Amino acid sequence: MHIEPMGPVLGAYIHDLQLQDMNDAQFAALRRALVEFEVLVLRDQALTVEGHMALGRRFGELTVSPFSPNADAAPELIVLDNDGQSAKPLTDIWHSDETFRAAPPLATILRARIVPRFGGDTMFASMSAAYESLSERMRVYLSGLTAVHGFGRFGELLRADPERRAILHRVENDNPMPHHPVVRVHPESGRKAIFVNPHFTTRIDDVPEDESRALLAHLFSRALVPELQLRVSWAPDTVVMWDNRSVQHYAPNDYLPQRRRMERVTIRGEVPRGDDPVQVFAPAERGFAARHTAASLGTADGATSSRRQFDR
Repeated sequence: MHIEPMGPVLGAYIHDLQLQDMNDAQFAALRRALVEFEVLVLRDQALTVEGHMALGRRFGELTVSPFSPNADAAPELIVLDNDGQSAKPLTDIWHSDETFRAAPPLATILRARIVPRFGGDTMFASMSAAYESLSERMRVYLSGLTAVHGFGRFGELLRADPERRAILHRVENDNPMPHHPVVRVHPESGRKAIFVNPHFTTRIDDVPEDESRALLAHLFSRALVPELQLRVSWAPDTVVMWDNRSVQHYAPNDYLPQRRRMERVTIRGEVPRGDDPVQVFAPAERGFAARHTAASLGTADGATSSRRQFDR
């Protein structure tokens, strides 16, 4: 097994490994590489549907998507088969998979079956690198904040279809909108990552609506920075796996009306853990307004504060 980094921020090719024939030591090395490089690309994988699902189960329990098209014989397998006759795929927006869940997926494993002659790439962005690109003041501000996650485009699509609206109501009952940390701490690496995305995140808690919109727009824009991105071109029997806890992805619809068939399994994750709130000001420094309030009340503290104003 040979690891070849694909770029300075994220991504690695894995050579000399057949996923269907891995031993335990190779799997342990693969999992470490996933945490380190966040996106892994393996070419020419002789992987059956059963082997694909078995690979996912080595990472953990597989989930069943309430929205994406599933294989009839294997509900855990999502089949994304699109061409000029299909409805437009809802993949052309930056997102982490299924953050509408209380415990969003750990990782996703996607395999190419049929690829178009051109187009159909998948783009990735490291949200841990995005967090590291923020100013120290912004990191302090974000510390301890949470945000609401909903169903995004999936909800809009189902609400518009009376026959499918019942599906949305069932999913809403099963997945009440969770409040995830804006900054997530990776449970294995300890790295911090931005954990909001324009598909599923609706607003930031405990701040005014206009402030939430502005802050989300800024955080969403971090995925658009080319230096934080990776672009993967597909070939038949290419397998790509990514760490959903620290990566967002985007699949342009630039291949239509050509056909593109992909198969995917998603591994159940854990409830996201946020970073501890950082106190922005020391208690003594917090009192500029308080000092003036105290001065107006004629307290001893106010007198001291007033003298300090003149001393300056």
